[in-house]
Amino acid sequence: MLVLVAPGQGAQTPGFLTPWLDLPGAADRIAAWSDAIGLDLAHYGTQADADAIRDTAVAQPLLVAAGLLSAAALGDITPGAVAGHSVGEITAAAYAGVIGDDAAMGLVRTRGLAMAEAAAVTRTGMAALLGGDPEVTVPHLEKLGLTPANVNGAGQIVAAGTLEQLEALQADKPEGVRKVVALKVAGAFHTEHMAPAVAQLEQAAAGLTPADPKIPYVSNRDGRTVDTGADVISRLVGQVANPVRWDLCMETFEELGVTALIEVCPGGTLTGLAKRALKGVKTLAVKTPDDLDAARELVAEHS
Repeated sequence: MLVLVAPGQGAQTPGFLTPWLDLPGAADRIAAWSDAIGLDLAHYGTQADADAIRDTAVAQPLLVAAGLLSAAALGDITPGAVAGHSVGEITAAAYAGVIGDDAAMGLVRTRGLAMAEAAAVTRTGMAALLGGDPEVTVPHLEKLGLTPANVNGAGQIVAAGTLEQLEALQADKPEGVRKVVALKVAGAFHTEHMAPAVAQLEQAAAGLTPADPKIPYVSNRDGRTVDTGADVISRLVGQVANPVRWDLCMETFEELGVTALIEVCPGGTLTGLAKRALKGVKTLAVKTPDDLDAARELVAEHS
């Protein structure tokens, strides 16, 4: 049983879109999406530096565009389930047939702009904690005023809050935590700091006509599969200001009988978590078109 997953913000690196634009029709799709959302995706995906693509309003559409391109390049496949981490949920929703690719790009553009605006109100950020016991780490974060915004499993929790709170965390790590690593994001996503973005997303979502998922869709909110398109969209909207429970998503993958997991471009983060949490499951990160043949072989073996 194959699971297809899409990464979230922070996975982007300078120039990562470059090799994908050589695929037939890819440059035209990127140009059309760029015109539709008013953002030069080709420029940001091929020429912009790390600081430029760290901008929330840029990073989110760029990630969804890359995810859609790379998923389409895999060909006509039917995974046993799909899921996305944070903004990757929009990529997953499009792949599951809940919304079309163009609607997904419009929604993620609104999401990125709204979250960037919310992030500008207060200086906030996020940091990954490596190691430690969640039962010890979570109360410690709450004591410092931080939110466990991403509970990723495999010993990783991402804390979010003000920069001052994150500095305090560096000086006062929870017992068992080996390292605290600042993430390449520009705000405390999936916390109360993002509440203003929810209302803007609700307005954008009201114009969508979602279909029910054609493929089991696993939600970040609680790791459950979602049966209706309306519920998928509702969860996408609310998830902006609530923690991501990727640990529960991986538990659901196990319950569904996962034997292989493919992460679409820019892959790496979620396959790394799966290697530690889903023992015996084959994983593959699609980073460039050179990875497509190996991905198709894995699809043939496990879908």
